[in-house]
Amino acid sequence: MMKEGLSLLCKTGNGLAHAFVKLEVREKELTDITLIQNFIHLRYVDLSDNLIRDLSPLSSLNHLLWLKVDNNKLTSAGMDELLYLQSASFANNQIKDTNGINHPRLASLNLKGNEIEKVTGLDPEILSNLHTLELRGNNLKSTTGFDLPKLKNLYLAQNSLTYLEGLTELGQLTTLHLRDNQLETLDGFSEDMKSLQYLNLRGNAISQIQELTKLLVLPMLRALVLLDNPCSEEGDYRIEVLVQLPRLERLDKDFFEEDERAEAEDIRQRRKEEELELEREREQEKEQEDQELEDPSAEEEIPVE
Repeated sequence: MMKEGLSLLCKTGNGLAHAFVKLEVREKELTDITLIQNFIHLRYVDLSDNLIRDLSPLSSLNHLLWLKVDNNKLTSAGMDELLYLQSASFANNQIKDTNGINHPRLASLNLKGNEIEKVTGLDPEILSNLHTLELRGNNLKSTTGFDLPKLKNLYLAQNSLTYLEGLTELGQLTTLHLRDNQLETLDGFSEDMKSLQYLNLRGNAISQIQELTKLLVLPMLRALVLLDNPCSEEGDYRIEVLVQLPRLERLDKDFFEEDERAEAEDIRQRRKEEELELEREREQEKEQEDQELEDPSAEEEIPVE
């Protein structure tokens, strides 16, 4: 299997010899990969669709750049530090936590379709280059544990999230996928999330369109997906979203037209005027009440029998 899977002959690190640097062994019902530790020059390894439970032999691959072990029997993604590893995919295994992932050059990590309930052990000092994290289809109940300074893309669709928390450190995040969760409110967003441009909330339980005002703290938000929420069934849904979020450019993958922007601006201005008028009426009523308290003669006379 090793012989058939090896390819891409390249110079070794010292330039004095050649070695195969790519290995692809898929759908072979592999359970034991001990032999791989002898091929120390491997840089690209794909062992997907096997029956592997133990990744420890990979620790000797000091030149590994790219690893894919999707659809195996792994219960952990933990390995010894691989100094040059940049992309790792552990999708569709039986992994229960995020501990033991400590590769300093890791930029992309895929843990889709596992059994993770809470993110733990992701050290921001070690994973300072991680920009894309895929966690769709797990059992996440919390959004804590993502204190990753360089993270730009976070995929949390198809989990069990009912509220958001712990996202204040994601100052460089540009894309956030929360599709098919159980969110009813939009609390948890922070003005510290100053780079967020795309937010997918499709298939949640947001019923009040006024919840969108909580997204005003996101200065760069330009694209929003709200389909399959109760609030998206309202007749004036698109216009009302634009009234609440005037900086938005795209809703549910459709860009806003100029006539929609004009209508939303008219509604926004009219409501502002109505609020000002209501405020003036309140102030006048308060002044009248204060005058009546100060002037006893303004009190109604009580007839004497």
